[in-house]
Amino acid sequence: MKKATRILQSGVTVLMLVLVACGGKEKKMAKGFVLPEGDIERGKVVFVGMECHRCHSVAGETLPQVREPSKVQIHLGGEFYKVKTYGQLVTSIIHPQHVISKDYLETLAKEKRSDAGSPMPSMNDTMTVAQLIDVVAFLDSCYIKYEPEYDGMYYGP
Repeated sequence: MKKATRILQSGVTVLMLVLVACGGKEKKMAKGFVLPEGDIERGKVVFVGMECHRCHSVAGETLPQVREPSKVQIHLGGEFYKVKTYGQLVTSIIHPQHVISKDYLETLAKEKRSDAGSPMPSMNDTMTVAQLIDVVAFLDSCYIKYEPEYDGMYYGP
């Protein structure tokens, strides 16, 4: 019994040392993952070609007219005062159900809002990885980001 206890204590001690060695005083919060560099102009072509502009307007961009515009236009780009990460743009495209636009929810009856999903279809089966990279590069270039100034560590999402 004593031998098993010593082995367990030794294992816990080694695990604690490994965890302490991995930590540091100043860990910086990652701001999302990064894909390879995309082409902004190709991204705009893909954005228009997949008719994303049917439901989305983009700050500073003149996009062609669509035959049947959506009832709700979700505005992308422009000044953004929250920390908007590259990873959030990617997530919005590959998993649109992750966050549902408040503008869209306001168009629905109150009793339907809690069950509402995103009207944006999943692009995972139609968009190539190269197209995703280019669209994210295009959209990311349209944001003017103002990150908050702060002292110390950032522990937010």
